[in-house]
Amino acid sequence: MGRKIHLGKEELTLTLTGLTPYFAFKQKVIMPYSMIENVLVDYFQAPQWMLRMPGTSASFLNIYEGSFKYANEWYFLSYSGNTPLVIIELNGHEKYRYVIFQIDDPTGVTAEIRRRLNGVQ
Repeated sequence: MGRKIHLGKEELTLTLTGLTPYFAFKQKVIMPYSMIENVLVDYFQAPQWMLRMPGTSASFLNIYEGSFKYANEWYFLSYSGNTPLVIIELNGHEKYRYVIFQIDDPTGVTAEIRRRLNGVQ
């Protein structure tokens, strides 16, 4: 799929693999657990007026990779198609307010992140 996560002791790292980093203009996003406000699985439709900064998008195919800005907030998007996504809301991150990505077993991944958050907080 081009994405994998590493659940470290103090932070979650989303790493892009294969060709995905070339389209996203980024290889990884590091999120300290202390900055994760919420994590859930849901569908996400990128707003039509979202700006790529930098990133790659093909809205007609629902493909988004990279950094985007909308309503004065930064998003990191990495997904293709209309599938359930992991949505992480951050508070105090150096850049992003939301990190939204596609991964195998999003429900299981979200549950594991929540377990880590409960152990940290």
